[in-house]
Amino acid sequence: MILVGMLDSPYVRRVAISAQFLGIKYTVKPLSVFDNYKELKKINPLAKAPSVILDDGSLLIDSSLIIDYMMRISTNKYLLMPKDDSQYRNALYLTGVALVATEKLVQVTYETMRRPKDKIYQQWLDRVLEQMLTAFDQLEIAIRNDVKWFYNQRPTQADITVAVAWRIAYEMLKEHIPIERYPKLIQFSQHAENLPEFSACPIEPQ
Repeated sequence: MILVGMLDSPYVRRVAISAQFLGIKYTVKPLSVFDNYKELKKINPLAKAPSVILDDGSLLIDSSLIIDYMMRISTNKYLLMPKDDSQYRNALYLTGVALVATEKLVQVTYETMRRPKDKIYQQWLDRVLEQMLTAFDQLEIAIRNDVKWFYNQRPTQADITVAVAWRIAYEMLKEHIPIERYPKLIQFSQHAENLPEFSACPIEPQ
């Protein structure tokens, strides 16, 4: 399995970390949707990252769908989602909130780092910043002080997606985030980044 994309993308990184937990072997082909657009387009005409090339040459796109497939083929009994029905629904909700934060942080990044300053649409930027921070507010509330992870002794997909979203936002958009508002997310992220599954997928190339 080849994972195509850069690990500074939260979508690519959540796939890579999930594969680590699921025991799925893969190699990373680090192509940027900006700097390697033509090469990426040869692999996937949609120029989408993450893209995954399976051993038979099949192509998968979209981080959530890729993770769903990896959970399907994994021989690991630990499949990254709680078995209890109410916890499962809650994990889906928290993952969804984290994906909203992810979507908005990517939009903020594009607007502030890829668009010329005189072309920035401030009203749009303010709106997506508000949406991102609202998502992080909800996640901050959801994290309990007495446990490391949401449901048990090991991270679920909710934990992975929350930790990845926060880490990328913290690294790339610190000037837009009132850091003092999120002490639990900071600690949560630190716990996650200390795990071997996370450290095996560094944001910055080693």
